[in-house]
Amino acid sequence: DGATLHDLAEVVVAAMDARGWPRVHLVGHAFGQRLARCVVADHPDRVVSLTMLCAGGLVEMEPHIARSLIASFDESLSAEQHLEHVRSVFFADGNDPAVWAAGWLPATAAEQRAAVRATRPGEWTSAAAERVLVVQGLQDACAVPENGRLYVAMHPDIATLVEIDGAGHALLPEQPAAVATVVIGFLRGE
Repeated sequence: DGATLHDLAEVVVAAMDARGWPRVHLVGHAFGQRLARCVVADHPDRVVSLTMLCAGGLVEMEPHIARSLIASFDESLSAEQHLEHVRSVFFADGNDPAVWAAGWLPATAAEQRAAVRATRPGEWTSAAAERVLVVQGLQDACAVPENGRLYVAMHPDIATLVEIDGAGHALLPEQPAAVATVVIGFLRGE
């Protein structure tokens, strides 16, 4: 209760310490990229590179998408209603949202939202590692593509933006080969 992104970042760093990892390449998707940015903000010396998949936090989603995002965690909805909300928030047209039909954790989502609300955006939104990759789905209705563009504009000398067509906020199950190629190439320094 009352955890901020800074508190959660300390959990990440403690996990790194427990494994004997002095520095890491951090990759975060959606909420995970917000948390990764906070780790960078609080412990920049511990992060070699930062990869943000579906970077948000700078430009808000449309109100109807925000409502569908909250509804995605509503366990009282029918399976069809749930899947329609998942589709509208997370998937580009033509991609099958059924791969995300299960596995929703309402309590975890509430804790994540609370941590983001409890942390001032300026404390993490502009954080940057020595090298940064931002991968955005061009059809992302949740973390709209302008988020990635604005972030890279803030860090033009160290940040690279890759926009992937045919992908929304789900990105990974929507375009796995494209994401893997870009991220692996970045981590290899290509």
